[in-house]
Amino acid sequence: MSQALFDSHIPHLPLIHRGKVRDIYSVDEQHLLIVTTDRLSAFDVILPTPIAGKGEVLTQTALFWFRHFEHLIPNHLATDLTLEQVIPDAVLRSELAPRTMLVKKLKALPIEAIARGYLIGSGWKDYQATGAVCGIPLPAGLQLADKLPEPIYTPSSKADVGEHDENIDFATTVTLVGLDLATQVRDMTLRIYKEAAAYALARGIIIADTKFEFGVDEHGTLHLIDEALTPDSSRFWPLDSYAPGKSPDSFDKQFVRDWLETLDWDKTAPGPQLPADIVERTASKYREALQRLTA
Repeated sequence: MSQALFDSHIPHLPLIHRGKVRDIYSVDEQHLLIVTTDRLSAFDVILPTPIAGKGEVLTQTALFWFRHFEHLIPNHLATDLTLEQVIPDAVLRSELAPRTMLVKKLKALPIEAIARGYLIGSGWKDYQATGAVCGIPLPAGLQLADKLPEPIYTPSSKADVGEHDENIDFATTVTLVGLDLATQVRDMTLRIYKEAAAYALARGIIIADTKFEFGVDEHGTLHLIDEALTPDSSRFWPLDSYAPGKSPDSFDKQFVRDWLETLDWDKTAPGPQLPADIVERTASKYREALQRLTA
């Protein structure tokens, strides 16, 4: 893994967006270049300490899943342009290549498509208060981290950097994108989640929940975009230590969230610096998840 990259710089390409983790550059009217940095966000706050190699892990994990599911749904990866054409500088290209995706410019849908298979996080808090998750009733007596009878779809709005996503119901997604697209997004989210969860389980990883983003091309065809089933967009738990009733160990940034919860921090910017041992243990968890899934 390379040294930590907090911000990317590609002098000859216009930077059009610097998100929580990804820097997006314009290539031409049909293409974008996405650089996944080593920034880490928690509670919608970008933390000041990068996790070295994290961007490479996220990119390689997402590329694996995009290819794994391309028989189900097209994705945003470009096939008519090469990175050599976009970044002629060989040194800069070699530095960025493992953490870079060259993608088609699509119209992103204003929905975070979330699938939950286990009762954890905000879902657990919601269940304790209401007996439901995002308005979806669940059986009584479930414990923290219990597997749900069936995975559920709980979409949210997409917030700007520094803002919080808000849970929305299916009817609201219909209002946002129409019945046909809303149905496609819901059904594809649950199908991909179920298939990925089964694949990962056979490799010792529980995918507790995950979120997807989708976009459409000029013909209205649905595409999987952004990232897919990475440790940043999912909760990954090791199967061998999983037990309902306690907060599971994780391969993802939940490890950092748990550490942050021990601090006297109000979850607003600026975030606290991460100590070296937390950084290294987090980087190690990300690497192990990639190795297990793609070995």
